[in-house]
Amino acid sequence: MTDRSRTLTPADLAPDPPAPPVAEKRPVTHERHGISWTDDYDWLRDKGYPEVTDEEVLSHLRAENAYFDALMGPYSKLIDTLFEEMKARIKEDDEGVPYRDGDYLYGWRFAKGAQYRTWYRKPLAGGEEHVILDETALADGLPYFQLAAWEVTDDGRMLAYSVDIDGSERFRIRFKDLETGEVLPDEITQAAGGFTWASDGRSLVWLEQNEQHRPFRARLHRLGGDPSESPVLYEEKDPGFFVSAGRTQSRDWIVINAGDHVTSELRLLPAADPHAEPRLVAKREPGKEYDLDEAHGTLYIRTNDAHRNFRVVTATVNEPGPENWKELIAPSDDNYIRGLAAFRDHLVLQERLEGLDRIRLRSHDEGEETIVELPEKACSVGLGANAEFHAPKLRLIYQSMVTPGTVFDYEIATRTLETKKVQEIPSGYDSSQYTTERLMAPARDGVKVPVTVVRRRDTPVDGTAPCHLYGYGAYGIGQSPYFSTARLGILDRGFIFAIAHVRGGDDLGYGWYEDGKLEKRTNTFHDFVDCTRFLIEKGYAAEGGVAASGGSAGGELMGAVINEAPELYRAVAAHVPFVDVLHTILDESLPLTPLEWPEWGNPVKDEAAFELIRSYCPYQNTRAQGYPPLLVTAGLSDPRVTYWEPAKWVAKLRELKTDENVLLLKTNMEAGHGGKSGRWERLREQAEEQAFFLVAFGLGGN
Repeated sequence: MTDRSRTLTPADLAPDPPAPPVAEKRPVTHERHGISWTDDYDWLRDKGYPEVTDEEVLSHLRAENAYFDALMGPYSKLIDTLFEEMKARIKEDDEGVPYRDGDYLYGWRFAKGAQYRTWYRKPLAGGEEHVILDETALADGLPYFQLAAWEVTDDGRMLAYSVDIDGSERFRIRFKDLETGEVLPDEITQAAGGFTWASDGRSLVWLEQNEQHRPFRARLHRLGGDPSESPVLYEEKDPGFFVSAGRTQSRDWIVINAGDHVTSELRLLPAADPHAEPRLVAKREPGKEYDLDEAHGTLYIRTNDAHRNFRVVTATVNEPGPENWKELIAPSDDNYIRGLAAFRDHLVLQERLEGLDRIRLRSHDEGEETIVELPEKACSVGLGANAEFHAPKLRLIYQSMVTPGTVFDYEIATRTLETKKVQEIPSGYDSSQYTTERLMAPARDGVKVPVTVVRRRDTPVDGTAPCHLYGYGAYGIGQSPYFSTARLGILDRGFIFAIAHVRGGDDLGYGWYEDGKLEKRTNTFHDFVDCTRFLIEKGYAAEGGVAASGGSAGGELMGAVINEAPELYRAVAAHVPFVDVLHTILDESLPLTPLEWPEWGNPVKDEAAFELIRSYCPYQNTRAQGYPPLLVTAGLSDPRVTYWEPAKWVAKLRELKTDENVLLLKTNMEAGHGGKSGRWERLREQAEEQAFFLVAFGLGGN
């Protein structure tokens, strides 16, 4: 039985702990809708952001990092052990399953010990393999590197790729001639990560970001030209809408999308004539979403115009408007249509039926439908690399809580799955030693919330095992059951791991998302607390025996639940937490604020939204009470959750909390929202979280 004492003081971690950093209180008064309040830690926001140069701010963040190092330093051996275990479960010289595109097979591999991938291709007709992108070389000397996207022209000659070198998500696009190996002098800056080629192989549709970090223009760059003079194909005037671009599976059409989280408006451009006037499919209507693919002149449109779980309609590319839409697949209360792709012979649908992932195929000619039979019901499955329009085989990516990542090729004619790769775990893995189950936890309003649990078979369900509960619950992003080699370390040390599929995600359909947003946002927080109590009641944990974690909006979730029910949690990790919700979405100068209003409400104009957000915002509601031990992370260049949100929250917690429990803040000084970029550095951050949890349960020697 693990130690159930909820005390974890600095002295419990380090023999002679330093005093924690204290941020000076400098009250700034805010006013909205006739209500005034003060923010004592507003000064932690560098007024020159996105550049952070204020030495006082930087000094405070460095002091917090030094405090983290001082308290976790005595457990460096444990962190190293966890890290080496995680690393031993990853094949260092791993490689992907090559896929066909035109005259080549494309693939990737890691060299032994490398942090980043090498991408290559090999002619189908035979011949030598050629490296097309070496991420390790591109990342050389950089503290942060992310390859966002790459795409080869239809003729296979030119490569475009986008990179982020500081975590700010402001990307640079470069070009490489794959016949000569020359990197062209063309360079596009201030770009979003995505782009797409036109058919001519010389023109690239790219997305320009403005000063507020918003992709607001689709532009057309001609190789050899000046990117600043790229013609504008489409410009979005609404600051709450972002612009994206892609290409249909047939490659005949470029699709320009303007949208927010709940509304979309698409335009079509012939890929052979990108200078043509964009063709509007359906004008935007608040709360109406649609996306599409195309085959043989027919548009296949997924839309929630008639039902929140979406239906599929068809139209011609020449008459794409809603007045011409014909229903092909009716909507369903139980079946949530999540996405589609139109291949030469089949329409492929990604669905979630009663909360479980599945793939459905529908032939264009006869309308015959096939459901792909998968090894497990509770799994995560989606489309893999399917580059070509003609697809006799369908590449699928599959995993579950106990099944490592698996690449399948689904033979459409024979309806059989061919295993192309199973994630190799060099240190060994026996799935029979683990078990997973799906529970339904009653929420306080009577709704049943799914909870997915995984544990070793020899771990008892009698309240003696420590439990780690994870949650997110926002933006309609569901949490399908997934496999994690990093998770095995705590499972083998006796932990039970669980995912709370709280409202705000789309786990049980689009309505599940709608029931956790706007005026129903508090359902998300209540669901997580109620799932925690359910696990305690059923013996998966004891009160005070749950470690909880979440990141970004899931970090906001962590902040809300420890305000509501701190006594339930043994330790909490909140990664890049969106905890200062009120101030952030009152500030229209921040990059993502207008885009966030359909998710959270607009407190600038709507007093009711203001009052609701103020009532649950973790930073606003931090108060004089006991809190569990906390590990908080931030990214200095994070454009999504700015570093000052967690920094201010930790400062306020230090001021108000009545306990002596550990409170740690670690800021990545050279990274953004996703943390460090190399595969080993990311593992080390996971090892730090696990070490924190183990120590909190008195298992720091394991």
